[in-house]
Amino acid sequence: MNAHSATGTSPLISLRNVTKVYGQGQAAMHALRGIDIDIAPGDFVAMMGPSGSGKSTCMNILGCLDTPTAGSYRFEGVEVGALSRNQRALLRRNFIGFVFQGFNLLARTSALENVELPLIYRGIPLIRRHTRACEALAAVGLSGWESHSSSELSGGQQQRVAIARALVTEPAVLLADEPTGNLDTARSLEIMELLKRCNGEQGITIVMVTHEAEMAAFARRVVHFLDGRVAGEQPGGTG
Repeated sequence: MNAHSATGTSPLISLRNVTKVYGQGQAAMHALRGIDIDIAPGDFVAMMGPSGSGKSTCMNILGCLDTPTAGSYRFEGVEVGALSRNQRALLRRNFIGFVFQGFNLLARTSALENVELPLIYRGIPLIRRHTRACEALAAVGLSGWESHSSSELSGGQQQRVAIARALVTEPAVLLADEPTGNLDTARSLEIMELLKRCNGEQGITIVMVTHEAEMAAFARRVVHFLDGRVAGEQPGGTG
């Protein structure tokens, strides 16, 4: 079954018959078995499915952290498979923001410095870097927390810093892998409201892996994975 975008605009992301095989011969493990997905600019897609269903492999391919064994992955019309390793790294750095379950913040570093990190990689000058990082922290509700280190922040606040770090580069798409996996229900709902606002107000395209239906309901579309295939799709709660 195909999972196609509902809008008439050209897709930001397009997967066609994407397969991923790890290993060879009898030891071969088929993680993806021919995936077709379109994601339009400004979409909010949740990927659900049991462990081993292929959703995380699909996310890694979208984030240029892995490459398909076969099939086509186009990003803004560009065939990603035709890019060199360096070009894929540039695509990842310049167009994609990542939010992980484990926050992945530098421990003894301030919230501001954590958010600035991707801008350092881009060679953004200090003053502009500070300004943009402060704006990103303000956007996630953390004005006044700039100088606090990760150890001084709650789990929910740490995830907000991680989201600010992902947003500070103004990415075309935000990839969120179980962003509420380490949080209690109240904090999880806060983070999902924040992501929903980023999508609705800033128009940021979001693709999220989750195993929680309550969190998936925040998305516009929910794509279900099973045994390396797209098993179906349904509207989310915000479509």
